Amino acid sequence: METYGIEKLGIIGPKAVYRNLTPAQLTEHALRRGEGTLSNTGALVVTTGKYTGRSPNDKFIVDTESVHNDIAWGKVNRPISREKFNAIKSKVAAYLQGREVFIFDGFAGADKKYTKKFRIVNELASQNMFIHQLLIRPTAEELAAYGEPDYTMLVAPGFKCDPEVDGVNSEAAIMIDYEAHMIVICGSQYAGEIKKSVFSTMNYVMTKQNVLPMHCSANMDPETHETAVFFGLSGTGKTTLSADPARKLIGDDEHGWSPDGVFNFEGGCYAKCINLSAENEPDIYNAIKFGALVENVIMDPETREFDFNDGSLTENTRVGYPVEYIKNSAIPGVGGIPKVVIFLTADAFGVLPPISRLSKEAAMYHFVTGFTSKLAGTERGVTEPQPTFSTLFGEPFMPMDPNVYAQMLGEKLEKYGTKVYLVNTGWAGGSAAAGAKRMKLSYTRAMVTAALNGSFDNIEFKHHDVFNVDYPTSCPGVPDEKLDARGMWADKAAYDEQANKLAAMFQENFAKKYPNMPADIVAAGPKAK
Repeated sequence: METYGIEKLGIIGPKAVYRNLTPAQLTEHALRRGEGTLSNTGALVVTTGKYTGRSPNDKFIVDTESVHNDIAWGKVNRPISREKFNAIKSKVAAYLQGREVFIFDGFAGADKKYTKKFRIVNELASQNMFIHQLLIRPTAEELAAYGEPDYTMLVAPGFKCDPEVDGVNSEAAIMIDYEAHMIVICGSQYAGEIKKSVFSTMNYVMTKQNVLPMHCSANMDPETHETAVFFGLSGTGKTTLSADPARKLIGDDEHGWSPDGVFNFEGGCYAKCINLSAENEPDIYNAIKFGALVENVIMDPETREFDFNDGSLTENTRVGYPVEYIKNSAIPGVGGIPKVVIFLTADAFGVLPPISRLSKEAAMYHFVTGFTSKLAGTERGVTEPQPTFSTLFGEPFMPMDPNVYAQMLGEKLEKYGTKVYLVNTGWAGGSAAAGAKRMKLSYTRAMVTAALNGSFDNIEFKHHDVFNVDYPTSCPGVPDEKLDARGMWADKAAYDEQANKLAAMFQENFAKKYPNMPADIVAAGPKAK
């Protein structure tokens, strides 16, 4: 039996080893093993048990001499010793002995200058299909010449840690050893942990090659190749807004900005499914077909039709599929220098302008701040929207000091004259708690289109004194009154109170987290009265 060298990982005597199977083969294995069922569209549907989102308290980085001074240690980047890491890794390898093992050898980084080889070793066929579709798939020639991977990941949801013995926080552990180029994930069946571990790895190594790693989606004009990037946490509309039928999708989640342009880290997309509709998100809706992996979406047991509005398992229902399933995707996922950067936020207070233009200093401020609302289900234990600040719009995946990434962004904005807009996809005319509704997607799309095509260049802007940003007075396809955050509130005094409350939260967060930021960046932020 060909083992493809997995004995070097300590996996001795596996029952079978499968390498780079097709989605059809992996689907067959998953069904045979009882890992999931097929929907009426042909997608493979699984449930992930108690872990239906990322588990941030279970994420660790091995603290070694060569990386110690690079990592921003704290609540997000928790240290674990090499000894504890190796002990768990050995137990996971022993757990996989005598079992079927599924290997995917693929790539992260669509620009060949920066490509890294990742070997993912899975216990589950369904998870192997997920990462097969989410990373960049090698051609037959590339696979034949693959050689040794740059990074190896062991993924065994069935292995449960013993917190007291293993020195972790629960039965799950997501651990990266940057020095040994090894990643171990156990105890959680949520597939997002696999892709986010790839992202966390790239976010460290790319900075060493003068590439700004970004938690963003990206698209480009099909003719001019003018590129835009969209920053935002899960649920802010990053995937939805970048899947624009008029533009080529470079990627929906993870990119690098090199001296040559933007490139996708991935070869697939991982979209939220809650309340998904063919009308609002046709590209994502139509991508849920054979070869896609669907997590935690409820189906009718007889017809196998999805009920995307059912969040009874989790609000964080997901589908993973190759980027080629989006008909206007850019293959390979490479674009030019960004002409426009858009920061997406979902403001549960309902007070931020629907769209505002940022100076370079304000862009630095909001990039570092990363304000949004944590939406229900995105993380375990979050059952209702909560305001949050996530550094760089992706704090859980950014292992280095925020200043490293912020400085790189500032330099690029200045060098290339890139425009930056802050877009609020959240609530308007009142707060979420008061029952207000989110901004209509069609209006948000129109605002984004105007930002991309330069329509705002000759439009009058007003200054918002509290949030210290400029917002347009008109936008094609949007009623003028929908651009004025304060004007949409019936009770203006209540708006002022909420706006000042949020501005004060911005100031408090910034002062606490970033006491050493330059004065011009601090001055570009909100100013509570």
